[in-house]
Amino acid sequence: MLDPAPQRRLLIVDPCDDCHRLLPGLQSAGWDVRSCHLGMALEHPCDVGVLRLQASHLQYPDAVKDMIKRSNTEWIAVLSAEELRTQNVGDFVCEWFFDFHTLPFDVSRVQVTLGRAFGMARLRGKGTVRVDEPEHELLGESRPIRELRKLLSKLAPTESPVLIRGESGTGKELVARTLHRQSQRRERPFVAINCGAIPEHLIQSELFGHEKGAFTGAHQRKVGRIEAANGGTLFLDEIGDLPLELQANLLRFLQEKHIERVGGEQPIPVDVRVLAATHVDLEQAIERGKFREDLYYRLNVLQVVTAPLRDRHGDLSMLASHFSQFYSLETGRRPRSFSDNALSAMGRHEWPGNVRELANRVRRGLVLAEGRQIEAQDLGLQVIELGDQPLGTLEDYKTRAERQALCDVLNRHSDNMSIAAKVLGVSRPTFYRLLHKHQIR
Repeated sequence: MLDPAPQRRLLIVDPCDDCHRLLPGLQSAGWDVRSCHLGMALEHPCDVGVLRLQASHLQYPDAVKDMIKRSNTEWIAVLSAEELRTQNVGDFVCEWFFDFHTLPFDVSRVQVTLGRAFGMARLRGKGTVRVDEPEHELLGESRPIRELRKLLSKLAPTESPVLIRGESGTGKELVARTLHRQSQRRERPFVAINCGAIPEHLIQSELFGHEKGAFTGAHQRKVGRIEAANGGTLFLDEIGDLPLELQANLLRFLQEKHIERVGGEQPIPVDVRVLAATHVDLEQAIERGKFREDLYYRLNVLQVVTAPLRDRHGDLSMLASHFSQFYSLETGRRPRSFSDNALSAMGRHEWPGNVRELANRVRRGLVLAEGRQIEAQDLGLQVIELGDQPLGTLEDYKTRAERQALCDVLNRHSDNMSIAAKVLGVSRPTFYRLLHKHQIR
């Protein structure tokens, strides 16, 4: 005897009388049907949702957008023929809903639409990332990101300074915030200072504060950023851009654990853990006389290196899906998945701007996309034609093709190595051997 098919969960939001009349037929077809008001929708997980779209929803569309975005499923709008003729309702429904039905219901069509929506929800649900996950800043399952998370869990409980190195856009400030959040100082302030963004004539006052009357325009006492971080974590971003004079003052603070405000005479004790970040080669800066060697050794007690996006094989699609979710409300567009050509173009792009560039390109793609998926051209990327590939020996071509095949399949199936190996037609041991050969993951 065959096991009965599992029930599919259907949520009807703000139901009407016509919706209630559908219930017996839907339940007999295997749907577990529940109903609620819009404000309670996220408390009822479902496989497919139906919303009786009314004038009040169209007056305050952000509540509907937020609910659809966070529910992680497909929604069907229900309207009267008169409401469907309302200005702009067509664009709203097409953008945010899988399909729509006008009242009165055509029961057979409703059944077909619900089945299609259920299938599409299952397909779209694979590998999606919830934006509200507390640790979403360090998303990814590639070897560099796994090793980074492991390292941070070891460094966070200590009080030692940490130097964070890596290219621009690789998430150095996110690493610093993770260290703070996992430390004993998590309930105390986290103060970030971009040493390259503050005008040189203001940076001493910004860092150390000043007393009233210390200079022209100092009309009242100002607490500096270092003092504001007392008890917590001080993050000095782009430390390599700090002027030499301020480097000496910072070194004195690190040695003596107290500061003096500009124009002040009393030392002020400050207890902070110092994290610093840079994308420049500090060793070369020391050789050129641009950075103090003694300060370098004070800051470089523990070290973290953030990997560029091009080395985080398998993380691209996960991060892209995250940013599609994250920026959807800001852009007023429904979160979109990525077409095959977009995934292929992303896999071949070098990402000189790293994760920051990916976020900006996905943001752009959400605005420009005209279909249900984001295409390569929406991201400002081009699929490389065969004629654009550099020439080389036959072995070069084989190596490039092998590596690209691994990267492409990881972009699609990073959460399941068995499927990835099966797609390539190799065994799991062979698949892992190839990953090791090409230093991937």
